[in-house]
Amino acid sequence: MNHLLFNLFAVFTVVTAIGVVVNKNAVNASMCLLLSLVGVAGLFVALDAYLLAFLLLLVYAGAIVALFLFIVMLLDTKGDARPTLNRLPVIARVAAIGLVVAGVASFMTRGQLPSPDISATAGVGISLKQYAYQLFTTYLLPVQILGFLLLIAMLGVIVLSKKFEGLEDIK
Repeated sequence: MNHLLFNLFAVFTVVTAIGVVVNKNAVNASMCLLLSLVGVAGLFVALDAYLLAFLLLLVYAGAIVALFLFIVMLLDTKGDARPTLNRLPVIARVAAIGLVVAGVASFMTRGQLPSPDISATAGVGISLKQYAYQLFTTYLLPVQILGFLLLIAMLGVIVLSKKFEGLEDIK
């Protein structure tokens, strides 16, 4: 059952990530990004990494994607017509596709990655305790400063997006 769940989340994540790339509408692409992050969180849960899944949903899906959606809806972007293909982007696309094919072929011929020695790894509780200790002692001030800067940025976007009624008379 665990392999089936992992494969299901992997396919879901890849399909929604492709949806991010091919969508013309920025709101739909942001929603596909949100679903892709939920799929990655599901992969973490299938791998018994519950803290990573929670942090991914809390930080990226909860904050970053919400900020993307807020800004995209604020700017009211429309999907424009695709630009004509020049010679350089076509060459770059062909090179990128060639590199991806070479990487996949190399992975297929070499086989899977070796599995790590589980007995040599530390227990989960020990690493989480150390992580929490570092987060709430050493890195507490930078995390609070970053949160404060994000709050200021959000307030700035709200003030800039507000439409003031009486400004036409001043000009």
